[in-house]
Amino acid sequence: MTGSQREADDRISPPETTIDDILTVDDDHFTTENVCIVTGAGSGIGRSTAIALAANGLTVVGTDVDESGLDETADKIAELELAGEFESVTADLTEDDDLDRIVDSAADHGTIRYLANIAGMQHIDSIEEFPMETYDTIHEIMLRAPLYLSKRCLPHIRDTDDGVGCVGNMCSVHGHYVTADKVAYNVSKFGLRGLTQSIAAEGDGSIRSFSVSTGYVKTPLVTNQIPDTADQRGISVDEVVEDVMLGQARSTEMMEPVDVANLFVFGFSKHAKHLNGGDLLFDGGMTLTYD
Repeated sequence: MTGSQREADDRISPPETTIDDILTVDDDHFTTENVCIVTGAGSGIGRSTAIALAANGLTVVGTDVDESGLDETADKIAELELAGEFESVTADLTEDDDLDRIVDSAADHGTIRYLANIAGMQHIDSIEEFPMETYDTIHEIMLRAPLYLSKRCLPHIRDTDDGVGCVGNMCSVHGHYVTADKVAYNVSKFGLRGLTQSIAAEGDGSIRSFSVSTGYVKTPLVTNQIPDTADQRGISVDEVVEDVMLGQARSTEMMEPVDVANLFVFGFSKHAKHLNGGDLLFDGGMTLTYD
């Protein structure tokens, strides 16, 4: 990594999540008897969401392919002495048997009411050069797995005493408009908005769904794509940060993972009872304003 790349990485590295950063709400369903499954819980937004939901008293079943990342999430939750609990399930979201195992494990730890589909990956290439094997993997992780997990979780929610629960999907500004060289990511994020609305249409009012669309967030997924984006566009890594990631936004800094996690806390809570099929667009003005 060059010196300029390290500097760009430093500029977007998030601070450690603290209790003061986390939104906490009073909600009768936010108890350790109730479970939220969080995918991608080994790092970034998934980790912060697992921490925030545990801070709100839920039992969180976090899953990731990265076992060591899950261990770090568990250690952070233990360090903060949160009201909720955390259980980890190392799993590959491209394998149906693993998806079944995630849901079965969650059911063993309590009553499944919430699902946060957050896991994602990225690949930078033009359509002509995009490897279809990579496209298929991104699609399986970011669109098929959320559908499969929703399919498995919905019966659990319907079988609760009041049938109340919610699915939250991590979307993106790339689910509203697209940038070049990210075709698999773009297609998956547009699809997630369709999944969100489909769940709302079939949820009978008691099972809600929502999506969260943000601009660039200070996560490893963002950090790791900076050099590739710079190479693809023939610009410097600093120009990627200033012009690509922040250039169209009215905000002058990126969101932090905990900011996104707080949107999931709100979206799952009783305060969002009219948020059903909708999208929480927190993009710093990136998509809806222009010069």
